[in-house]
Amino acid sequence: MTAPNPKIERVLALTERLTEALKGDIAALEKGRPREMRTIEPETQQLAAIYGREAASINAATIKTLPAPTRARLADATTRFQDALRLQSRLLTRMKNASEGIVRAIAVDVERKRNATRPYGRTPASTPRPASALLYNGVV
Repeated sequence: MTAPNPKIERVLALTERLTEALKGDIAALEKGRPREMRTIEPETQQLAAIYGREAASINAATIKTLPAPTRARLADATTRFQDALRLQSRLLTRMKNASEGIVRAIAVDVERKRNATRPYGRTPASTPRPASALLYNGVV
C-alpha cells in the first residue's frame, strides 16, 4: 500500500471546506440574505486562492499514480464542488437579474412620472430631466 500523497490530501481538504462554504452561500441566497454568504469572507477567499494554486500544481501524471480509492475520493469531491459552484452561480445570476430589474423598473417609473402631462398652471412647468442615470450604473 502506498503512502497518502500530502498534496492530494490538502486538495481534498480544501475542496471539502470550499464545498461547505458554497453550500452556506446557497442557503443564504435561498433565504434571500446575500450578506450571510461565506465566500465573501476573507478567510474563504484565502482558501480559494490556496485551492487554485494547489489544484494547478496537480497534473495528469500525479493522478494516474494515485490508488483507485484516493482517485475516486478526489473525483467525488471535485464533482460535488463543481455542482455546488454551478448552483451558487445560477442563484447569484438570478439575484443580480432581479435586483437590476428592480432598479430598471424604478427608473422607468420615475421617468414616466416626470414626463406625465401636467395640468395648466400659473407658472410654466420646468423641462423634465431624464432618469437614465440609474440605468447607467450597471449593465441591464
